[in-house]
Amino acid sequence: MTPEQVAAASKPLVLDLGDAYSRCPSTLRRARLLGISGWAFYISGRAGALGDVRAETAAAAIGFIAPDAVADGWDAAARTVRPAEVAAASLAECCRWGAQQLGSRPGIEHLAALVDRAVAAADASGMPLFAAWRAMPLPDLSPGARTAAGLRLLREHFTGAYLLAVRAGGMTPLEAVLAGPEGEGGAVACGWLPPYPPVGPLVRRRLWAEAVTNRLAAPAFAALGPADGAELVELLHRTRAELSVAASPDR
Repeated sequence: MTPEQVAAASKPLVLDLGDAYSRCPSTLRRARLLGISGWAFYISGRAGALGDVRAETAAAAIGFIAPDAVADGWDAAARTVRPAEVAAASLAECCRWGAQQLGSRPGIEHLAALVDRAVAAADASGMPLFAAWRAMPLPDLSPGARTAAGLRLLREHFTGAYLLAVRAGGMTPLEAVLAGPEGEGGAVACGWLPPYPPVGPLVRRRLWAEAVTNRLAAPAFAALGPADGAELVELLHRTRAELSVAASPDR
């Protein structure tokens, strides 16, 4: 597989697995222990790696969430706890989830090593959230924790690359969300209020932005080479399938 093919094939898996810890009930309990809402924990937990910045700066770095919605979560958290503390708590929860959910799975040491290599090779230019998160030390260096934290980093890398591609394509973040698979429902979930612009003219631009995203992310996977890149994709598929089976109500 070429680096761009690895990027395209791994992207949906990374976007899902890199955020899985945030849906864990224990992660949501951590927010309550800090005295903030789940939304405030998510926003400050993501952008808190940047430090004590203004809400406008956090919104610009996140990109795809409406600035007012970012400000609501950011300011609410800041009244109780510093952003860096929320970010550290979020990272700790990510590592806890990884150690518990991934740590005993076959091949996890190899998956952790592949993810580590991709993260280290990724170009952080124009991606402040990815750069800030990559600079944070991990509280747990076990393979499961490293895998979860690395997937979260790659998720931030893909999101940052997509934001760059969207803006280069002449689209706003809102237009990119509207042209995506969730459409207006996605816009509402991200805090954007109607009325919305027409979607039709945006679809082709979004497809272009997706292709550019893969090109921007490709250097991270070029470091793996064709064989290890293909193996990374296979291991990510297997991991997501195993987690889906484990979460099934029939089990």
